[in-house]
Amino acid sequence: MRLGLALGYWGRGPDPGHLELAREAERLGYDSVWTAEAWGSDAFTPLTWIAAHTRRIRLGTAVAQMAARTPTATAMHALTLDHLSGGRMMLGLGLSGPQVVEGWYGRPFPDSPLTATREYVDVIRQVLAREGPVELAGRFHRHPYTGDDGTGTGKPLRPITHPLRADLPVLLGAEGPKNIAQTTRIADGWLPLYWSPLRTDVYAASLADLPAGFMVAPMARARVCDDIAEGLLPVKAMLGFYIGGMGHATRNFHAGLMARMGFAAEARRIQELFLAGRRHEAVLAVPDDFADEISLVGPRERIAERLELWRTGPVTDLLVTAPDPHTLRVLAELNA
Repeated sequence: MRLGLALGYWGRGPDPGHLELAREAERLGYDSVWTAEAWGSDAFTPLTWIAAHTRRIRLGTAVAQMAARTPTATAMHALTLDHLSGGRMMLGLGLSGPQVVEGWYGRPFPDSPLTATREYVDVIRQVLAREGPVELAGRFHRHPYTGDDGTGTGKPLRPITHPLRADLPVLLGAEGPKNIAQTTRIADGWLPLYWSPLRTDVYAASLADLPAGFMVAPMARARVCDDIAEGLLPVKAMLGFYIGGMGHATRNFHAGLMARMGFAAEARRIQELFLAGRRHEAVLAVPDDFADEISLVGPRERIAERLELWRTGPVTDLLVTAPDPHTLRVLAELNA
């Protein structure tokens, strides 16, 4: 099981410690470093900055939002950074949800997410392969564009720049069972948002036919500390925000996933509190058991014991969100 460092997206501004954390992860032998985006900082610019200050560590987006760019624009970002980094780029994509797609990007959320995702990946694969002009008569993505509001003069094009790698890895952040199953067929890897090594049965059917070399790369908050309850607070804060606020009350993919993992009543309660403006109570309502299962928190001996659980399933890459170099170092030693 390889280790990766997940830096996430910026809050109010850039985190001055992120670059040094990435460089420390490289020194410690971590395989990859990942950036994200929500509705503030983008995923590709910080990753490019990290690429310029590192030499070996692989670079991934976990995730870049599909609604933010056309698939050809995303492919341009990926192939450009792949060249500049010497072939270290991995493209992680996510569809996001209706609240973000319609509220931030100002476009309709697709009524068939599986079809939209499949078409998006198809276009990116065509760009990277560069075997001919990009052509797709899709429902959501048409190349060339043939809508009634077009000029009719569009022509199929292929990238001027020759991609460094036609097989640049494409990963998907999928949550629903059908979306995960499709991911195993059209992508090179899967980026689970929540992974519990104690509840792998939740994903068993979707992962029944994993191809050789397929990456399963969940994210987990990690912190070496003596006070487990205190160490779990950032995990609970994240869960309270995602379960309660990252989606509509009637359509929240994160809450649905938590329910499928056995915490349906708790997910509803978190949503109720968060949407009522009682955010602190929503965080406290996150069950310690759930927060603990999807993270690695506690003294070194406890983390060593729990790390073994992560190794027993299909996980190939553990992407850790670690707040300090000491935690990164301990995990590297335990995973050696």
